[in-house]
Amino acid sequence: MAGKPKLYYFNGRGRMETIRWLLAAAGIEFEEQFFETREELLKLLQDGALLFQQVPMVEIDGMKMVQTRAILNYIAGKHNLYGKDMKERALIDMYVEATMDLNELMMHYPIQPPEAKAKHLAKIVEKATTRYFPVYEKALKVHGQDFLVGNRFSRADVQLLETILMAEECKPDILSKFPVLQAFKARISNIPTIKKFLQPGSQRKPPLDEKSIPKVMSIFNIGNE
Repeated sequence: MAGKPKLYYFNGRGRMETIRWLLAAAGIEFEEQFFETREELLKLLQDGALLFQQVPMVEIDGMKMVQTRAILNYIAGKHNLYGKDMKERALIDMYVEATMDLNELMMHYPIQPPEAKAKHLAKIVEKATTRYFPVYEKALKVHGQDFLVGNRFSRADVQLLETILMAEECKPDILSKFPVLQAFKARISNIPTIKKFLQPGSQRKPPLDEKSIPKVMSIFNIGNE
């Protein structure tokens, strides 16, 4: 029997958080190894474990997987969170690529210099409320089903909920004009595996705080490339 997946990253969200969400949604227990220093990351590099010299890296089913989307695709496919056919998968891909675009924008918010934060936040809110959330609101309203694609739980639902909760951390009332998404959020949050992941003490990570930023920037050599 294969052991638990093992995740290699720093003790924070970054590009690993969506992987944590998807494993948790699938009901899969996982282990984590955190980098506390740049030297620990460099050791993994020197050991040849990182195919493209980047993390996230996940050990799963005898593989050392890198590249966030490849990891997510594998987990979703293995655990029946990727639609029933190619058309559903294509739609799921379009939906999740958009959530990942918005996530990327939000991921970089905490590391913005003080003078740029207000502008960056305004950009997040503008894109969320005019480009991304209206699409999901309309899709759910038009087909009238509980889930985004094929009336079954998929990675699209998981990643949209993750994105909604991150957006609410930026602006708590960001869903005020999206009643269908408000209902979606409540519904998906109540799925047992998701509900468990949202409880205190889970492996879900909090937003990056001010005191953690220098450590993260040092581990990844941000600003010194």
